[in-house]
Amino acid sequence: MKSVSGRSNLTFALSALLCGFTLVEVNYARLGPQAQLAIFTAFGLILCFLNVPMVKGRAASITTRAVDVSLALLTLGCCAYVVCQTEPAFASSWANGRSLGNRAGYETSLDILVGGTGLLLVMEAARRTLGWALPLLSGFFLLYAYFGVWSPDWFFPHRGYPVDRIVAQSFLHSQGVFGVALQVMFTYVFLFVVFGALLGATGATRFVIDFAARRFGGTPGGPAKVAVISSGMMGSLSGSAVANTVATGTFTIPMMKSAGFPAHEAGGVEAASSSGGALAPPVMGAGAYMMLELVQPPVTYLEIVRAATIPAILYYLSLYFIVHFSARRRAIGHAGTSADIPAIEKGHPFEGLVFGVALTSLIVFLALGYTAFRAVSIALLVTAVTSSFHVRTRLSWAKIRTAILDAAKDATPLIAAAACVGVVIAVVTMTGVGTRLPATILPLAQQNLFLALLLIMVSSLVLGMGLPSAVVYLLLATLMGPVLDQLGVVPLAAHMFIFYFGMMAMVTPPVALAAYAAASVAGSDIMKTSWAAFRFALVGFTLPFIFVYRPELLLMSNAGGFPPLGDILAAVIVAVLGILTFAAGIAGFLWSRTPTVERVLLFVASALMLAPGPTVMIGPFPLHVLDVSGVVLAIPLVLANWRRR
Repeated sequence: MKSVSGRSNLTFALSALLCGFTLVEVNYARLGPQAQLAIFTAFGLILCFLNVPMVKGRAASITTRAVDVSLALLTLGCCAYVVCQTEPAFASSWANGRSLGNRAGYETSLDILVGGTGLLLVMEAARRTLGWALPLLSGFFLLYAYFGVWSPDWFFPHRGYPVDRIVAQSFLHSQGVFGVALQVMFTYVFLFVVFGALLGATGATRFVIDFAARRFGGTPGGPAKVAVISSGMMGSLSGSAVANTVATGTFTIPMMKSAGFPAHEAGGVEAASSSGGALAPPVMGAGAYMMLELVQPPVTYLEIVRAATIPAILYYLSLYFIVHFSARRRAIGHAGTSADIPAIEKGHPFEGLVFGVALTSLIVFLALGYTAFRAVSIALLVTAVTSSFHVRTRLSWAKIRTAILDAAKDATPLIAAAACVGVVIAVVTMTGVGTRLPATILPLAQQNLFLALLLIMVSSLVLGMGLPSAVVYLLLATLMGPVLDQLGVVPLAAHMFIFYFGMMAMVTPPVALAAYAAASVAGSDIMKTSWAAFRFALVGFTLPFIFVYRPELLLMSNAGGFPPLGDILAAVIVAVLGILTFAAGIAGFLWSRTPTVERVLLFVASALMLAPGPTVMIGPFPLHVLDVSGVVLAIPLVLANWRRR
């Protein structure tokens, strides 16, 4: 018991130091960028080794605990070495009187030993938190960097690099582990994770679920609508599809099952709803903050939020329609009383006030031109002060402790993933494959935008098997972003396209992590739940294509500026009609059941309205031929179904 208590106290101390260090250093930097990231990485990896078991599902033994402590101490040593060899305060310890960056190409044997050990530690931390996919990918790129000289012509051969150069590029310098991926996690993402944890401690989760239940719980398919609304709101705070699925699914999935939804469909609704939260404004997930660093020409956080707003609304509107029509077809109403439904403690109006003030303050400070990290830092302070005025929301020591532990727990996989992705980026930069891959794909796509989009979609879904959506985005934005730029896509639309499919990988069989989490809560078959989640989220696979061809849905024109209001309204109306008919086709119900032929025609009408097509000018007004065709086909179908109600 003493050992467990001691480890718990150590975990809390490290978590508190991680939160405090990041909050202070981001706002009032005293260290150089590489030293900042080395300390940030040390906290994340040490927490990983101390709390994530070496073998999942197996109890720790004396031997494994000794290994964990040894890895934690090695992590501390490697990261402390980077700090000492880069910070001027430790100049007396620099090898040959030069900092680590100034002796690039002339690293000492100790440098290489520390760097190699650090790489192994990063990949082991990624394996523990995310599984084998990302460390194997990183290992493959490291082997490619060494053996590239023997690669066949079709596999982007290069001159090959010695081990010391690979280690230096990947760990010791600022292009690898301590590069852009980890910088984004440190500067932006972690503070938003803390923001979400603090809001949860004030009762925000309880308020959101209770609000959705009171507003939609008594309507047809009410519990499923509660899942859609609450998961969207909470997903914006966490940015993690899996964490959101477990957190809100604990309440919503039993409610849906009690109301009459099959277990696999209840899990599918929750997984699809939680996955969309990663790009739901105003907080959004890690991808938004990565875009701040990667999109060229640079964009502001508010521009990203503005661009994400309409697609997020359309995605959740489609889920709402699908669950509504599915419930009507099955005559499912609200949830009855059942012992299987967890008790949802009623939300208090002041919890809603704290929730609203917190998000409003964040948006206001962003609108005033504050940087994202400064705005969220002030919003944290506003939340803490506002919550102190009522006993229900007041942050007691126990709540603060829980929030700190939750923030560190949620951030640990992100830190390990970002560090491991840095290895891939280092090799891409060193070997030049990042510029050669687009040059190969462009002729393959034959300058065909749609074919290039399909290739990127498939790449995103494949990489998304086992990787967080933010990691998938970072990899593909590095490798494939230039392809879309050269094909004339608006840069922000290109990056949104890439991130959306990384997000959709969470519900794409055979490896659908959010659906797996939902299946464990629902007690349903994993594959049936995955296919149900895929079916509910299908409109998410069309939205990226729509906004690439119609950037008005991102509130921008092809030239990148703000489009005319009429163009925006026309694009939104057609998209909503397309989603409505698509949802009716998926559910097999509109006002009444849809026969098979009618259902097929609804899909056709939806495809016509959602697909790009030729434009004919009638005077000064553009007329989209496929849009008009889809509307003309849909109107008699809708009227016929309405008459049969």
